Amino acid sequence: MIPETFRNSPIPRDPGWLATLPAAIEHHLAAWHLRPDGPVTHGSHALVIPVVRDDTPLVLRFNAPSEDVTAHIEALRFWQGRGTVHLLDADPAAGALLLERLDMHHSALDLPSEEAMAVLGAMARRLAVPAPPTARSTADLALARADSLEADWLRQAHPFDRAFLRAGEEAAETLVTTTSTLAVNGDLHSAQVLRGNREPWLTVDPILLRGDIAYDLARVLWTRLDEMPTPTAIAAHLTIIAETADIPLHHARNWVVFRAIDYWLWGLDAGLTEDPHRCHRLVTALT
Repeated sequence: MIPETFRNSPIPRDPGWLATLPAAIEHHLAAWHLRPDGPVTHGSHALVIPVVRDDTPLVLRFNAPSEDVTAHIEALRFWQGRGTVHLLDADPAAGALLLERLDMHHSALDLPSEEAMAVLGAMARRLAVPAPPTARSTADLALARADSLEADWLRQAHPFDRAFLRAGEEAAETLVTTTSTLAVNGDLHSAQVLRGNREPWLTVDPILLRGDIAYDLARVLWTRLDEMPTPTAIAAHLTIIAETADIPLHHARNWVVFRAIDYWLWGLDAGLTEDPHRCHRLVTALT
């Protein structure tokens, strides 16, 4: 049942987890009264098994257990299907999730980039319900990162002009406090918004934060940036997101600039090549 392309992926996997995965699949099929219903698929990290229970189409998904998987489960339990895939059951220790079945072959990546910006902007607002006080604050995350930007820039021997660094620091000054207590998806982008039935589009793999819903708009942009050939196009796409999410444009711009500088430094440190260039384009277009 486990495709060889998943077993032999170039992405490192825990061999112990892989060895126990067949038994875990059989156990959860039986425990959750599921019947396989189609070919098994997988992404970079997850194995997805179409199943049915009481004639209802679902998917049984497995990831190697991790803090990220636990965070996804907590977020899905919080939103309870509002703008997100519905979680029916979960076994965090096994990395197993039982989810409603979405159209895994159609995501917001299939939309023209302008339409995708409108969908994701509306999604950010759809998820913006009062958050639990235990969720991490976007302001706290911004404050912690803002304090380390210059140190990272110096450690990397001034990898880009100081004017860009200063733009990120100035943007951060407006972001390190917030009065908002709304729920925020801290991992929002086109590939993780799939066609649904209950709602036209539903988010998978959300990360629950609390505070400013503009927090992840930079990711929304940089994951589609290759479809925005000019600074004018970048600015126009940001305007679409801000309007559909009902966020002041200058505030959305500040989050994008700050997060782009953050990711630019992180990406260079991690040895990335394409994403730092995208961050350069974003910051140049918006400053």
